[in-house]
Amino acid sequence: MLVVIIIALVTVGAIVFFLPTQYLSVATALPANPALADKSSVFSENIQIPSPSLGTEEELDVIVGTGQLDTIYRAVAIQYNLWDHYKTQETGDAAIGKAAYLLKKNSSISKSGYGELKVKVWDTDKNLAPQLANALLDKLNEIHRLLQNLNNKIILSGLRMKMDSTGVIYDTLKYKKVIEQYELLVDANPPALVIVERARPSLWPDKPKRTLILVSTGVLSFLFSLLVALVIERRKRVV
Repeated sequence: MLVVIIIALVTVGAIVFFLPTQYLSVATALPANPALADKSSVFSENIQIPSPSLGTEEELDVIVGTGQLDTIYRAVAIQYNLWDHYKTQETGDAAIGKAAYLLKKNSSISKSGYGELKVKVWDTDKNLAPQLANALLDKLNEIHRLLQNLNNKIILSGLRMKMDSTGVIYDTLKYKKVIEQYELLVDANPPALVIVERARPSLWPDKPKRTLILVSTGVLSFLFSLLVALVIERRKRVV
């Protein structure tokens, strides 16, 4: 039994020893209220209570879904020249794709049990990890900010064309008022996410958890060797 435990610990210890140390950085955000980009909500004359600045946690589902796409990882890979950091052998677009894949592999974008968006990045460089986490969060915010403002831009363009085509002063003034409201919304371009906490460098590594791995290996190898010993003992009794 002792020999089995020692062999298991030495083997796993050697493997764990050569695993690269990785630091974890986490950026946290909450969903912004999409009503802040809606003209009917912002300029309604019947508003009794101002719209809250935060949205509901269900609105994070779409953002988390976007976090599974390659788009933001490619953008961040290009922003930080990650093919050099990861030392990829590929060149050109293949290098970008490989760097994006490795970044995605070392990242996690999820919704916490408290309704928060968590963007996590593990990296061997403790100072680069928070930069990557914050960049991914900014890209998510940028994409969804653009999407929620796109509808207002389309309506604004249609209103301007309609106003130019009308010759009635009353209609022109009516369109001008609505156009001014949409111009305010487009210029304001409210965010899709409210950043609660930006990622910071970690003081201690998060991976690999060497002590936990070795303890688990010791316990499992002990149980395995104990089971083998019991089986052997039982066979001896049968014989």
